[in-house]
Amino acid sequence: MTLDTVKHAEQTPDAGQPWKELGLKEDEYQRIRDILGRRPTGAELAMYSVMWSEHCSYKSSKVHLRQFGEKAPRTDALLVGIGENAGVVDVGQGYAVTFKIESHNHPSYIEPYQGAATGVGGIVRDILAMGARPVAVMDPLRFGAADHPDTKRVLPGVVAGVGGYGNCLGLPNIGGEVVFDPCYQGNPLVNALCVGVMKHEDIHLAKASGVGNKVVLYGARTGGDGIGGVSVLASETFEASGPSRRPAVQVGDPFQEKLLIECTLEIFREKLVAGIQDLGGAGLSCATSELASAGSGGMRIELDTVPLRDSSLSPEEILMSESQERMCAIVEPDKVDRFLEICEKWDVIATVIGEVTEGSRLEIHWHGEQIVDVPPRSVAHEGPTYHRPYERPSWQDELQADDAGALPRPVSGEELRAQVLRLVGSPNQASKAWVTDQYDRFVQGNTVLAQPEDSGVIRIDPETGLGVAVATDGNGRYAKLDPYTGAQLALAEAYRNVAATGARPLAVSDCLNFGSPEDPAVMWQFAEATRGLADGCLALGTPVTGGNVSLYNQTGDTAIHPTPVVAVLGVIDDVSRRTPMAFAGQGQLIYLLGETREEFGGSAWSQVVHGHLGGLPPAVDLEREKLLAEILISASRDGMIDAAHDLSDGGLIQAVTESCLRGGLGARLVVPDGLSAFTFLFSESAGRAIVAVPRSEELRFTDMCGARGLPAARIGVVDGDAIDVQGEFSLPLAELRSAHEETIPALLG
Repeated sequence: MTLDTVKHAEQTPDAGQPWKELGLKEDEYQRIRDILGRRPTGAELAMYSVMWSEHCSYKSSKVHLRQFGEKAPRTDALLVGIGENAGVVDVGQGYAVTFKIESHNHPSYIEPYQGAATGVGGIVRDILAMGARPVAVMDPLRFGAADHPDTKRVLPGVVAGVGGYGNCLGLPNIGGEVVFDPCYQGNPLVNALCVGVMKHEDIHLAKASGVGNKVVLYGARTGGDGIGGVSVLASETFEASGPSRRPAVQVGDPFQEKLLIECTLEIFREKLVAGIQDLGGAGLSCATSELASAGSGGMRIELDTVPLRDSSLSPEEILMSESQERMCAIVEPDKVDRFLEICEKWDVIATVIGEVTEGSRLEIHWHGEQIVDVPPRSVAHEGPTYHRPYERPSWQDELQADDAGALPRPVSGEELRAQVLRLVGSPNQASKAWVTDQYDRFVQGNTVLAQPEDSGVIRIDPETGLGVAVATDGNGRYAKLDPYTGAQLALAEAYRNVAATGARPLAVSDCLNFGSPEDPAVMWQFAEATRGLADGCLALGTPVTGGNVSLYNQTGDTAIHPTPVVAVLGVIDDVSRRTPMAFAGQGQLIYLLGETREEFGGSAWSQVVHGHLGGLPPAVDLEREKLLAEILISASRDGMIDAAHDLSDGGLIQAVTESCLRGGLGARLVVPDGLSAFTFLFSESAGRAIVAVPRSEELRFTDMCGARGLPAARIGVVDGDAIDVQGEFSLPLAELRSAHEETIPALLG
């Protein structure tokens, strides 16, 4: 078989090529020919196909994502923004924190363990590539119906993959979500987040500059796993027939990644790299083209020098492989020997595979023959841009008109009691300890708060107590009812969760999970959610630093609910002053902050009790969210509160139940004037939190709330071993604990 070289491509312009099988459209293939002035070689076609995929090029979403830059709030905290492997923010004392959230949805449905494990591995390498030591991970997860047989196939494998990989790396898993809904039945969402810490001067960027500098590939050998993996899998819709394409899922080795992390950090300490990029989606195609595109020259690669696990791999397969635990570094010639010495010390394979050149082309050779000659920007940064048609779906008005407020309500204390038990024991509101107990939340000894707290909190400076808090949130039911408001509710909840622990919110990363962009209704959902998130971040002063778009999350014609998952990172000057969620002191006064309204659209109550989705989601008041956050942060800093918990899914009774069970103490509650017991317990109005106030601090706390104009109502006291709603019902903690903690083990055990 003749090697398809550049010269051969010039001589055979009419040779047939599998562009369609590689996921390219006819006009995209023609554009590649126009860029090159000839047909592409097989290797070039492979590179363009993976780099122009939806997952890598954002071709359907980038016209909307531009808003995150155009509407970005001004802040001195942002050190590195959108466009790099991860965003970086200044948290004070010379420290910088980098964080990012990404998806590994499609691979995790096909091969749950490896799909989830390599999702963790990939996001950790993104953080490492910025120059940071990874310090924690998080995992927002969504699955189909909790009692569906396929959920029992997918969920245990995903959880084992997340825990197995993260635990082996020695990274604490400090937060996330587990949500069940039939809409995710054929498309589970496996989103992974990582946080890393460094000093300002240690930030590294993905660029190849300096003519003559060497390109070093180091880490695991390249194999056949993951060929066309996340880059292609995440760019297509699953058929209703179920999982397939197992060879396209990457295979992870966390022990190799641990060596790679320590090796890379030592290389950073000795300042041996001029640029660095991890190998994730699209593998070498991505790393070489992005490094060259962001640099000041060209690049020449000798592909046959790449260490392989499978000697039968073709050049195209080597370029497309998404084998894990690999990095690509740009190293000055006089530093190469020391670079290789450190790699050998850590038992990490390292090979010089090329160099930075004077030209403006990415050239790749195979056994002396040129098989790639492309402008690197055309591969990495100048892919197709689609202005997909979008329109508000015809069913949206009818969905919003189906008001959840009209559903039958409990009319007696006994009915209220029964519905509270149903709510706290439902799969989405029940304890997720069955999941989180499989994760090491406290390894490294710097975890201050972890699941099920409102935010994960990590100490980053043991001397001063400086720390960061991170929360992830998203409610697909809200976004289905109104994507614009739903995205802002996700942002507001994550923002509120960070503030509830006493940390000041700084920045946002997002993972936007939607159905097929070829459906105008889905694109309308995406456009509205993106607009909502951009407007919300501007209002709250929290810039989007990066993230991920995951499209084609649908089976046949059935798309998932639009699910924007938002991660908010905040800083706390001294983690010893963080606020937990547990009611832990008899006699503490319970205050409800914010206003409670008749808002039940998309609520947990409407789903659990009536199986209903309709109406409008809760209203968003971002100025109120900012005020609430300021109160929570000030009260935490000044010792005015002993506990805080945001109100969201399940309303006040869910939050009170969680705080009581966490602390092992009951609560006596009084329904405020002007509210029915039902609305008081189950409303999901945003911009609210409950706090436990020591009696000695009540006057100071209420004066602060009054002076700043935040409604604060005393609704009860921490007391006894039951939740007692005066005049309505009493529920012993033992009964609540049983309902709350037995659901998930019974479904999955």
